[in-house]
Amino acid sequence: MTNARSFSFNLVRHAALVLTSSFALLPFVWMFTTSLKAAGDIFAPFSIWAIIPRNWGAMENYAAVFTDTPMLRFMANGLFVCLAILALQLLIAFPCAYALAKLRFPGRQVLMASVVGSLLIPGQALVLPLFLLFHLVGLLDTYAALIIPHSISVFAIFLFRQFFLTTPDDYVHAARLDGMSEVGVIWRVMVPLAAPAILAFSAFSISSHWNDLLWPMTVVQTRELATAPLGLLFFKSADQGVDYGKLMAAATVVVAPLALVFFYAQRALTDGLGLGGREPKS
Repeated sequence: MTNARSFSFNLVRHAALVLTSSFALLPFVWMFTTSLKAAGDIFAPFSIWAIIPRNWGAMENYAAVFTDTPMLRFMANGLFVCLAILALQLLIAFPCAYALAKLRFPGRQVLMASVVGSLLIPGQALVLPLFLLFHLVGLLDTYAALIIPHSISVFAIFLFRQFFLTTPDDYVHAARLDGMSEVGVIWRVMVPLAAPAILAFSAFSISSHWNDLLWPMTVVQTRELATAPLGLLFFKSADQGVDYGKLMAAATVVVAPLALVFFYAQRALTDGLGLGGREPKS
């Protein structure tokens, strides 16, 4: 009887997982299959949901991604911006997280509450104030405008602080007895131990800013500084409308690098994010 209940529960659970996964993957499947179709077949009856196109337009669509727009330049811009943001986020988050986890000073709990409270503020609420600020200092339409607003990540501070809490204080005490400064403890002891958390946060940071459209669309005015998501807008024409075959091909090209990263790093991602839930060690 117990085995039958367990089998029924597992069957229902797996069915729910398959259903929700299929629902989540459906837009990506439609995006990819649409990128393979000729323009006349995309919205044709009984063809819009066809997985195998009746008339192939893949060569034309994917060639247009790189000939109609400088997509490689857009992707290079996006990669540079993402890596610069990630480097600044890690550079700032490590000392802050270490101080909140391992140091005792007045106001530490207030600062930690401020970090947690900042997680509740949506990024969209800061777009207008940041735009006015960068306009006043004359930094609109620059790489600095794309990078600086995201250089401090309260999520990174919170994540690494939780990881540092799980690290035994004995490592810190031993490093101090060896004459190591607090800066040395951070970068030579704590950072190497935090490799799984770094990998997990890096994947989320890069994916978040690689896919960001709102902020680049707000501060970028020239085509040379456009990132990959902003480059997708160039497939929309006021005269000819939207060529969905080429647009979906461009979207596939933009999404593919992130899909590969998550596919190969999924185990490290789950391990790194699970570290924050462990019981702190003393």
